[in-house]
Formats: sequence, C-alpha cells, structure tokens
Amino acid sequence: MYLHIGGEVMVPLDELVIIIDLEAGSRRDATKEFLSLAADDKKVVDSGKGRKRSILVTKEKIYYSPISVDTLVKRTQV
Repeated sequence: MYLHIGGEVMVPLDELVIIIDLEAGSRRDATKEFLSLAADDKKVVDSGKGRKRSILVTKEKIYYSPISVDTLVKRTQV
C-alpha cells in the first residue's frame, strides 16, 4: 500500500519509519541536526511545495508534507 502525502507524492507504507509533527519536532536540537544532515545528503523531498506541516521519515528519504500528522495517520489505517 501507498500513502499519499501531498502533491503527486506517494510513499510505500512498508518503507515508512515515523511521522513527525513539524512544529513540535523542529524544537528539538536532535531533530534539527538530523534534518540538516539529511538535507546535506540530498535525501529530503518537499512534497508540499514550501508548505510544511509534517515530516515523514522512510528507509531511504525524508519527506516534508503539507498534510497534518493526524490526517496522515488516519490514511495509514485501512
């Protein structure tokens, strides 16, 4: 199964590791450092075209999504 995370981006559910609320997660130094390192490695994808509400970490990449964590979690429950 796939999870639609915004724009034209779909993520395989079996690749999903964690979904983080951007506002809450960006306050932590460890999260900031993790995202900075991922951006340096060119592993970050912005599916919201600038509008960001959540972060999805997969086995290969990190995605910014304009969709809230609550909505994304509901979409994973079929």
